[in-house]
Amino acid sequence: MSLSNSAVAPLSIDHEYEITLVRLFTLMAVFWGIVGMSVGVFIASQLAWPFLNFDTSWLSFGRLRPLHTNAVIFAFGGSALFATSYYIVQRTCKTRLFAPYLAWFTFWGWQAIIVAAVITLPLGLTSAKEYAELEMPIDIAITVVWVCYAIVFFGTLIKRQTSHIYVANWFFAAFIITIALLHIVNNLAVPVSMWKSYSLYGGATDAMVQWWYGHNAVGFYLTAAFLGMMYYFIPVQIGRPVYSYRLSIVHFWALIASYMWAGGHHLHYSALPDWTQSLGMVFSLILFAPSWGGMINGVMTLSGSWDKLRTDPIIRFLIVALSFYAMSTFEGPMLSIKAVNAISHNTDWTVGHVHSGALGWVGMITIGSIYVLLPRIYQKSKMYSTNLITVHFWLATTGTVLYIVALWISGIAQGMMWRATNPDGTLSYDFVQTVVMSHIPYVVRALGGALYVTGMFVMAYNCYKTIKMPSPEALETPENADADSVAVQA
Repeated sequence: MSLSNSAVAPLSIDHEYEITLVRLFTLMAVFWGIVGMSVGVFIASQLAWPFLNFDTSWLSFGRLRPLHTNAVIFAFGGSALFATSYYIVQRTCKTRLFAPYLAWFTFWGWQAIIVAAVITLPLGLTSAKEYAELEMPIDIAITVVWVCYAIVFFGTLIKRQTSHIYVANWFFAAFIITIALLHIVNNLAVPVSMWKSYSLYGGATDAMVQWWYGHNAVGFYLTAAFLGMMYYFIPVQIGRPVYSYRLSIVHFWALIASYMWAGGHHLHYSALPDWTQSLGMVFSLILFAPSWGGMINGVMTLSGSWDKLRTDPIIRFLIVALSFYAMSTFEGPMLSIKAVNAISHNTDWTVGHVHSGALGWVGMITIGSIYVLLPRIYQKSKMYSTNLITVHFWLATTGTVLYIVALWISGIAQGMMWRATNPDGTLSYDFVQTVVMSHIPYVVRALGGALYVTGMFVMAYNCYKTIKMPSPEALETPENADADSVAVQA
């Protein structure tokens, strides 16, 4: 299959595919991104200026922090993943979604779950498990929606009109199956009332199951699924096939085989058996290879088209996202080494690492993908303003760099100050001194987050103006059709 400029008959993608659903998920991703990141900036500001708690329990950091993480991961990230996976599986399989009414149920069900989280978490209704704070009734609803999602996605794969399954769908499939397993096992609990339950596990076992879930939520939700985006939207935007289809398959199987074993590195120097901690560290180090293999595959897709980085800010978003992915997947294995972890654990260094992946990788690959996707699903020739995309790129990049550098400085200083001792063996610093030291980095962190959120508002305006643009006579342009075809070349 080759890229061709020959004319094609105008085609309504609304008629051929279930696109209205993709549109709504895309719009909700932008909306929830602004909400979740704004909450993040607010709680970051609380750490710099504690009076912003306003002595109100439901505005306290402890209540709003899980709201922030759930909003950005499951509301922003989840809506974007539903949108892109539904779009990609239709385009690459050349068939309409299986069970469209069930697909619509996933939209309304997912949004209802998000609203339930927005209500319950500030009220203090929480299981207190990282990334799994929602209580049992909401957990059950998540399970129901997720099973419906799996039926729609795999049903579409089964009825595909193509002979092969494009690699992006492999990553989405692994993400759907694994998240279902992780969610069900980690959230097994004994209910004592409608809105209170206690984990079925106890002690070190509970911690081990929680971080088996927590790290693999990062691995399969925030990595594998967004790699599915990367393997589709980078080739589409560049207009050439992925650098190496064979490498993408090796990347997939190596990542899937390695990731499930790495969660123990979150529990170094804990009651977890030492061999389990070491196993987590070893597999974390192994993960460096497949992670960078995928990054190289994405970046090398730009070979022969590097000049597009100067003129296309969407490609900048996508490639810089891969750069942050490379940095995060180098830093993560490094932090899993016990000697390094002794300094980094429970410090802001870990928070900086998480956000280099969250803001730099997940956020920027999602933003870039939406900029590619939106004109196509609304049948426009392009985004309203390339200049606004450029402004957004620099706001997001500057905000991310300020954020993570501030927390690297704060975290490494914290780790060193906590370990420093006087000649007589007493601590050189008390805890309050480390808090005072962190104040300036916290101010810079809040500034970086504010810049990132400002970029999201710019994006929302650009998306709105794009939707309001008049559509060309041809509902789907030949360029769009050809680019999508190129993306699925083997």
